Amino acid sequence: MLHKTLRNVTLTTLAVIAALTSQAQTFRLPSAHKAEHKDLIARQENIGNQISVKDTQDFLDNLFKDEEEPEPDLYTEGWNSKSVNAYAGMTVPDTKTIDVSNFAMPCPGYVTSPYGYRPRFRREHKGIDLKLQIGDTVYAAFNGRVRLTNFERKGYGHYVILRHTNGLETVYGHLSKILVKPDQDVKVGQPIALGGNTGRSFGAHLHFETRYMGIPINPAAIFDFANQTVHTDTYTFDKRTYKQPRNFDPAANTQYAREYQASHPANRPVASASSSASGAKKASSSYTVKRGDTLSRIASRNGVTVRQLCRLNGLTTKSKLTPGKKLRLR
Repeated sequence: MLHKTLRNVTLTTLAVIAALTSQAQTFRLPSAHKAEHKDLIARQENIGNQISVKDTQDFLDNLFKDEEEPEPDLYTEGWNSKSVNAYAGMTVPDTKTIDVSNFAMPCPGYVTSPYGYRPRFRREHKGIDLKLQIGDTVYAAFNGRVRLTNFERKGYGHYVILRHTNGLETVYGHLSKILVKPDQDVKVGQPIALGGNTGRSFGAHLHFETRYMGIPINPAAIFDFANQTVHTDTYTFDKRTYKQPRNFDPAANTQYAREYQASHPANRPVASASSSASGAKKASSSYTVKRGDTLSRIASRNGVTVRQLCRLNGLTTKSKLTPGKKLRLR
């Protein structure tokens, strides 16, 4: 009798499970959901239709308009690199916290070329280029001593290397005049040189480097150039991250560039055609290529875009420019 009862319970349980399974298998999404899903799929676009490699390259070419081929690394590639790099062969710690609270900006200019690898030239830019005019004052970033002053015709031009009490070294390149001498003690914010265009340079700017035991740190990891300050009172050098900037914002840099140009009349761009009605010189319609020119440099100095130059002259962003060739600008 008991056996029969258990058998009936088991059969009943199996029947209930089968019924529930059967019901579960009949569940379907409401037709409205199916229609919405199909509509979403239909509206999806191929990402290739939205991103153009050429447009991206044009944007990068115009983001830093004065960017040029990076200099050979002074500490490893220069003809006197053994005397420049005083740390060769020394063991560099994995991390080191450095006090940067007592600082001065090397010059008030905005970033025209950031730190990093340049695929176009297949080499690293070991510092940051800052806008200035020939004769503008360059200042010591921290307290320290002048370790080296020199001239390198194919690279940094006239340059100064300062060794600082916080363990850093800073490098200032393309100077027009050096105001300090080797072994001279300098205070933070002291004038050490005048800005220039010497060495491998196609426009006045300051090439500025920050180094720890010879290793080139990204200056934007220490300095916030758009706000003319340091990010924090201390910087922690780390072998894994020293190439990375800290909160570097191209949009903020662009905004600061506008403010800088507004407060420095000598840096104002060439008057546009719209201002010619008020007596300004009419913009030229052509340009003769000079040695060392790039499309981005020609575009920025003549108030046009790289895309416009390419379209008017049948070029691409990779076209080689021949000195003496005339390009249409408008």
